[in-house]
Amino acid sequence: MFKKILIANRGEIAVRIIRACRELSIRTVAIYSEADAQALHVRMADESICVGPADANLSYRNIPNILSSAELTGAEAIHPGYGFLAEDGHFAEVCESVGVRFIGPSAEAIRLLGNKVKARETMKKAGIPIIPGSDGVVSGEAEAIEVANRIGYPVMIKAVSGGGGRGIRVVQKEEELSQLLKTARSEGRTVCGDESVYIEKYFVEPRHIEVQVLADEKGKAVFFPERDCSIQRRHQKLVEESPSPLVDEKLRRELGRAALEAVRATHYVNAGTVEFLFEKEFYFIEMNARIQVEHPVTEAVSGIDLVKEQIKIAAGQGLEFKQNQIKCQGHSMECRINAECPEKFTPSSGTISVFHLPGGPGVRVDTALVSPTKITPYYDPMVAKLIVHAENRELAIAKMKMALSEFFIEGIKTSLPLHRRIMEDQTFINGRYSTNYIESFLAASLSTPPDLPL
Repeated sequence: MFKKILIANRGEIAVRIIRACRELSIRTVAIYSEADAQALHVRMADESICVGPADANLSYRNIPNILSSAELTGAEAIHPGYGFLAEDGHFAEVCESVGVRFIGPSAEAIRLLGNKVKARETMKKAGIPIIPGSDGVVSGEAEAIEVANRIGYPVMIKAVSGGGGRGIRVVQKEEELSQLLKTARSEGRTVCGDESVYIEKYFVEPRHIEVQVLADEKGKAVFFPERDCSIQRRHQKLVEESPSPLVDEKLRRELGRAALEAVRATHYVNAGTVEFLFEKEFYFIEMNARIQVEHPVTEAVSGIDLVKEQIKIAAGQGLEFKQNQIKCQGHSMECRINAECPEKFTPSSGTISVFHLPGGPGVRVDTALVSPTKITPYYDPMVAKLIVHAENRELAIAKMKMALSEFFIEGIKTSLPLHRRIMEDQTFINGRYSTNYIESFLAASLSTPPDLPL
């Protein structure tokens, strides 16, 4: 087992990794930007080192500074968390080349899965259903029009190297295609350095279902009960739950088998998530080569610490449990609490003056917030994750309502009021939602006096 791990991240995921390391008796090194000098993950780690200014490209994505920090502190491994360098194949490759273990999949697997066209091709060869679309990168507007007409509007233009909602545009009719093609290419070039795009059929009312997997270096792999991540806005998830109210045991096994086929097809090792769209049947979207933001709901229903398993696998240990030992125990939900204006989804910065966390059995909050804390505009707006676990979905909703009513953050605007209203909405309560739920919910909210103020 490792004696010291450097955490190449910040915020709640850095805190989460530090806690896992403590349970495994592993010392930790926190990196931080000048803006995060007083951050909680810096205070909690055994050692800390500044890697640059507030700009993430000069600090949390600064590979030379991060590797120098690992060398200076004697860290044997680096955990990238999610975001920043977590899915950077070059970073994983450089870590291994200098003798520092990258806690995640191989550079080859990251590169393969990061290229959405190659990932689609790989899954198709493995017999996993993929969304109808272009056979690869579309070369220009003429080909884009041909593909769109063949599969039928609406279609989705997606950046080859995109992710997390970046470089995606929905085209409703041919007249829109030319301009949106340019926009998607431009965003892909700006965010990912690659303007290549491909086209997929756009489903109007799908569900977004994902399957957590773990795979060790000895060839053993397992899948976990699915997560439903359909409550999202502009492809950014807001609420996740496990198990999905849509999925029965037969479909759960089919999704699990497909997820394990994806693991085998990509020679994947460590924690990953295989994402599917479901509309009458399921289709592969992508595979995320990292720990997910919503991993706590899987931990809640399975009783397995996924971050500790990541570290054990990276240290060469095999999985200690079999597939038939993974059971779905109760129901779990997670609300992502963002520092943003809830009615406009615009970022909110400032100093937190009041911060009170909910508690009680089955309530968990993953956060790096303390009071007072200044929320800066430099990084992701998520400030906390509220997770509940109960015997069934009805009780989980009741527990989430209770926890949200006890959660207070003042000094900035947050998405807490929005989450409170979602938990009161009958469509959500009935489990009959799709990825378009938020748009419909907000439109209805504008025409109906709210029970809870925004």
